[in-house]
Amino acid sequence: MSDTINTDIEPLITVIVPVYNVIEYLPRCVHSIMEQTYKNLEIILVDDGSTDGTGILCDELGNEDSRIKVLHKENGGSSSARNLGLLYASGEYIGFIDSDDYADSDMYSLLYEGITAYNVKIAQIGRDEIASDGSRLPNICEPPVSPVCIDSEAFMRELLMHRGDCSFCTKLTHRSLLCENREPFPIGRLNEDFALLVRLLPKTEGLVSLPKQAYHVFYRIGSNSRKADRDSFSEVFGDCVDNADMAAEIVKENYPALEDEAFRFGVFQRIEYLLHIPVCLMTGDNVQYREIVAWMRCNLLKSMGNRYLTIKNKCYHIILAAAPRTARRLHRKIRALK
Repeated sequence: MSDTINTDIEPLITVIVPVYNVIEYLPRCVHSIMEQTYKNLEIILVDDGSTDGTGILCDELGNEDSRIKVLHKENGGSSSARNLGLLYASGEYIGFIDSDDYADSDMYSLLYEGITAYNVKIAQIGRDEIASDGSRLPNICEPPVSPVCIDSEAFMRELLMHRGDCSFCTKLTHRSLLCENREPFPIGRLNEDFALLVRLLPKTEGLVSLPKQAYHVFYRIGSNSRKADRDSFSEVFGDCVDNADMAAEIVKENYPALEDEAFRFGVFQRIEYLLHIPVCLMTGDNVQYREIVAWMRCNLLKSMGNRYLTIKNKCYHIILAAAPRTARRLHRKIRALK
């Protein structure tokens, strides 16, 4: 699908780990990378201004393995840490692991084998979700039963239908796709993987998806989008709406056959925003809230005719467009009963 890849020499893979206040979980993460069966690795730990001693732990881990490079910076978020890691990355291929997650020892061997076997620039592998008590959560993304090549338009459709995996942590990506811009991951934003991936898809012919669930997502309460307080409102919901609009523009330019799916995605992300925002933030001076409600009202009829929105989606759209504050209060009461 892409230019021929030279497989005579095992290429260097750089694994970038953004790190912030995860002193309890970082050793498991880093050791899972050190123990990979694919040995030609460069491991970059980017300490993003940790305040709990994690920065010192990064240096101690760096002394355990000559392949580890440690960078320290002021706190700026996961995207800024990843972008700094990319500036120092030497690998032909790039992987990412979040510092509270971990990987099976054969993950990068399998990913690289997928890239060479299917002649692509991106390979992804399955993941599972682990709760803080160690129990396994339902799959967010279902892995295929066997390796499958997916072209860029088909993968965009999977993302828009909430079936595709946008995480770069489950992927191995050729550096040419990531290192052409100084700041590929958007600074100060959440849902940053989706934002970058939908921009990259038109630049590649597609990817190979592998079946094994070799990446393990650990749901640690207190991380960016994993909040314990039901009344908290993560910025991720607003960023997801912005990313839906960006995806719609990319679809319009590159994949016009997916415009119905892109519209469905935009409606869904706005419903999620309105079902999570606290009533106290549903005010006239909240610009994003006001714009989202106006969009919902303006696009109500179009939503009713969309073949990809469920009856439940359409009912939520009607109620939230007509009386968002009342709907939000009712939804909050229903959640309280669970």
